[in-house]
Amino acid sequence: MATGIDFGTTNSVVAQWVGDDVEVLALDSDNLDSDWHYPSFQNLFPTIAGESSTRLGALFGWEAKLRSNRVLEACKRMLKDDASLQLRDRRVPASAVAAGVFQAMRERAEQNLLTRIDSAVITVPANARGAARYRTRAAARAAGITVKALLNEPTAAALSYMHDMQDEGRIMVFDWGGGTIDVTILEHVDGVFEELASKGITQLGGLEVDKRLRELLFRKLGRRPTLTTEASRELDLVVERTKIRLSTEEAVLAGIPGSDKLLEVTRDELEDEITDLVEQALQPARMCLNDLGMAPDEIDGVLMIGGTSQMPCVRRAVEQFMDDETVPAEICHPMTAVARGAAIAAAIFDGELDSYLQVSSMFALGTGATDKETGKKVFSTIIDQHSPLPIEGENKYNPVKDNRERLSISVWEADPAKPLEDPENFQLTTLELKYPRPMPKEDAVFRLNYTYTQDGLLHVKAVLDKTGEVVLDQEIRDFTHGDTLSITEIQRHMRALEGLPQAPPPQPRTVTTPPQPVFSSAPEAASLPVPVAEPEPSVPGVRPLVVDGSNLAWFGRDVKKGDVPSLDQLLKGIEALKAQFPGAEISVFVDAAMAHRLTSLERDVLQDAIRQGIITQTPAGTHGKADRLITMLAEKKNAVIVTNDSYKELQAEYPWLLDDGRVLGATYSNGVWLFAGRTPVRPRRPDANGS
Repeated sequence: MATGIDFGTTNSVVAQWVGDDVEVLALDSDNLDSDWHYPSFQNLFPTIAGESSTRLGALFGWEAKLRSNRVLEACKRMLKDDASLQLRDRRVPASAVAAGVFQAMRERAEQNLLTRIDSAVITVPANARGAARYRTRAAARAAGITVKALLNEPTAAALSYMHDMQDEGRIMVFDWGGGTIDVTILEHVDGVFEELASKGITQLGGLEVDKRLRELLFRKLGRRPTLTTEASRELDLVVERTKIRLSTEEAVLAGIPGSDKLLEVTRDELEDEITDLVEQALQPARMCLNDLGMAPDEIDGVLMIGGTSQMPCVRRAVEQFMDDETVPAEICHPMTAVARGAAIAAAIFDGELDSYLQVSSMFALGTGATDKETGKKVFSTIIDQHSPLPIEGENKYNPVKDNRERLSISVWEADPAKPLEDPENFQLTTLELKYPRPMPKEDAVFRLNYTYTQDGLLHVKAVLDKTGEVVLDQEIRDFTHGDTLSITEIQRHMRALEGLPQAPPPQPRTVTTPPQPVFSSAPEAASLPVPVAEPEPSVPGVRPLVVDGSNLAWFGRDVKKGDVPSLDQLLKGIEALKAQFPGAEISVFVDAAMAHRLTSLERDVLQDAIRQGIITQTPAGTHGKADRLITMLAEKKNAVIVTNDSYKELQAEYPWLLDDGRVLGATYSNGVWLFAGRTPVRPRRPDANGS
């Protein structure tokens, strides 16, 4: 099926051509919490990897964003030099993290939507340099996705809009997302798109807006708090959600972890903070018009694409600059247009759609040669910049010395106007040319031919000019010069990601009295808890507790009678456990089904508790639901399980559940929780638990 993937800095989107229209896939909507339900968010797949205290391996998508102890964000930005990222005790290259994101999207499509992603058109920023483009392609291929073409994001957005409107004309795409700002002017005539000009800034996006908002919150708080990794992650989510809400609300109350103050932030205050960023974002638009010698009124329409472009101050600034209204968001699909356009392009390439799309090379391709006058290494162009693909080019070269047995042929993607050593130029690989015999340099002249296809394959061939003998003939699929990893190496790092150990669970934040053994009697009258320093992960004489939070929240309630679980009841139970077993490490789990049944008010409280590390919500679709994860963690930590459930289906696999001292029962009466040891009920039949 024709598939398009918008691989974004903060969010990715997948769309497919179905019959005669585009369908955007809700890959991960089951993991989207209620307080993140904004327009089109069900179709977003956060471009994030994370680590969890309850799961082996890395998490991706909304699970990583909302349920990780620590996350790796913006791996796309790091593809330029493939910087390594720290995840638990390992350093992982950005290309492997990106490949993990692609693989997670592919798996979600198969598991949740029963559709396959074997090949795709993948989008990249219009001004992304060669290294980032090739590593994007390599990451997708490592995940098992054949890349039909790399399509510029603004071109894809324009393709989506023109498909819907069935119109022709000259449009400007103002694409400002989480990581980059790209402005492209395109012309659509007789079904053909021509890119007239494109400019952009690769390190300017929603992430920069988030940094400004974060600083604004600190100023309002009056101090810069010291935050743990988990608290800093919680603040990231608060900042992002506040920014999103301020696009539709005049003022928002935001809380900083560790502070009981709610800080009011107004839209005007945020807009004042980012005035210079908005002005910077207009520069690529000015440059495009200047390069073309055009006035704003020569543009037929302006598409505002990407999340950052939807901020009211950004839309106002663009409309003032262009002296015209921009295309309404409901028409141009700002969050999904790029993926939609990529899917349309894939349908065109597959012949499912009767149209024509020309893909061009963004940069010149050539080789490194020695300048005869200066003796310096220079870039020699074989395929010009912006050449329509597929394309073939050829030049003649000769060795500097006689009787060479072999030559190293460097393959470059570069700007001919810049020195070869310019950091923006990118060496793809080095090939070896072998002469059949020693010969004088005038007889060793060869024609170097490049054939470059729209799906990114480069065929390099060298033929001796005098004899026609082929001395080099190679198709390049992996660009592995310097620090660029091969597909096999990326896949090796991906396997390491899959096998990452669990992160340590969040520790309790307060203790009240000296440690007591589990199952000791609680004091008859407990004083109010006094916060002190966090306990060590293991307090001598105290066994960890793993709490079946869903079981406690449902205690005394009947779903058949229309009752709903009580988060307040569960939170009181957690406090009671802290009082009865001071110093114990407490891990609390709830399942997704219980979370969805809470009242809307309590769902918000639950999300706060999850972000603070007080409660862990198991992902929807977890085999065995929360019960299995609770039992696995209890076995790993030699912990006591707090539940009134007998876990009959797990007793054969975990026989220690029937041992004395491994399960605590709970009773809630007149607002008071009581806990005492209990032995789970055995299954009635020998095989009832699977034995």
